[in-house]
Amino acid sequence: MTCVVIVGTQWGDEGKGKVVDYFAGKADIVVRFSGGNNAGHTVVVKGKKYAFHLMPCGAVRGKQLIIGNGVVVDPKVLLEEIELLKKDGITPKLSISERAHVIFPYHGTLDELEEQFKGKMKAGTTKRGIGPCYEDKAGRFGLRMCDIVNKEMLKEKIEHLFKLKEKQIQVYGGKFDFTKEQLIEEYTAYGAKLKSCVGDVNLSLNKAIDEGKKVLFEGTQGTMLDIDHGIYPVGTSCNVIAGAACTGAGVGPTKIDTVVGLAKAYVSRVGEGPLPTELLDETGEYIRKKGAEFGTTTGRPRRVGWLDMPALKYACRVNGINWLAITKLDVLAGLEKVKICTAYTIDKKVLEDIPSSCELLSRCKPVYKEMKGWKGFAEGQAEGVAKNGFDELPKELKDYVAEVSKLSNTSPCLISIGPGREETIILKDVFGK
Repeated sequence: MTCVVIVGTQWGDEGKGKVVDYFAGKADIVVRFSGGNNAGHTVVVKGKKYAFHLMPCGAVRGKQLIIGNGVVVDPKVLLEEIELLKKDGITPKLSISERAHVIFPYHGTLDELEEQFKGKMKAGTTKRGIGPCYEDKAGRFGLRMCDIVNKEMLKEKIEHLFKLKEKQIQVYGGKFDFTKEQLIEEYTAYGAKLKSCVGDVNLSLNKAIDEGKKVLFEGTQGTMLDIDHGIYPVGTSCNVIAGAACTGAGVGPTKIDTVVGLAKAYVSRVGEGPLPTELLDETGEYIRKKGAEFGTTTGRPRRVGWLDMPALKYACRVNGINWLAITKLDVLAGLEKVKICTAYTIDKKVLEDIPSSCELLSRCKPVYKEMKGWKGFAEGQAEGVAKNGFDELPKELKDYVAEVSKLSNTSPCLISIGPGREETIILKDVFGK
């Protein structure tokens, strides 16, 4: 068996869509195991861009796809993505866990109201209803995919929950602007359309692994947004680290062979919370524009900063990362100098590890190592450079990669020098022996 987990090591947006799509070329099955449609993964194939929010990125490769029980599913969004793929001549081979929880309109309403109520403590959510759906899951009155494909079960549970949700929204001063009948009718229709995809994917997935199939587990968001191991509370509402592949897909930890951590050549984040290396100057604007750092899901401009090594080392530790995939190295091209944050200072003390407290991290000042920048590639040149391999890269870029590897004590398996599949250099086949 070969089971590979791909996770983000930063605040999300590390380029997981491209890397998952690339490695999916050698996988038999691609499994999404966490998050909801607050995650946006972008795949670029020969200049054509695909933006996914729920669909596993192996869709473009025609792979077997699984949405695991750890995902919260907005069926309307999922059906829209299925239709967009079909218009491109791709019929996704999709299976959805009957245990996956379902997002309803009242979750989105509560998400927005709760954020307003939190004031300065708000998490900066996408307001897609992700958090409230996970709240229902933890509170044990959520609805799952197995409920919406059963009309009578759905009707019974909506009848029971409607008054509770109406009262919750009223507590925050909001308005419940949909009826029981509308919810039942709408979600019964979604269930009918998705029924053929819904089942016990845990059983089929484990059987496939035991038969020697190659499985790629696709992470969402980034380690710094994990509900337990990220910078609480300014993160997401679920576990996104490598261990969540086991709970979010229903496989034992002994079946995971390799963990690949994605690290962008710099960092970015959307929403609230501390970002110690944040660049608020012309360099930051240069990186934002060149890297197209605008949220796939929200369109919001992302905050950007230099690579944060304390955060990366922490991510390598809590994920058990075997290899790094370093992305967006092309974005830093053209800068005379580039920097890596090697430690923080706080109250005149040096910290080499990231603090768990949001308040402490907000007071941290970065300690930088400065390195020479490198020249960019002419239009269309990156693909040819990638074909010729790592040795063809500029010396300064190779020095930067070597420094990241040294400081993180983790070797790179993939180098990305452009958004397309073809602009990728593989240093280690993670599905090889």
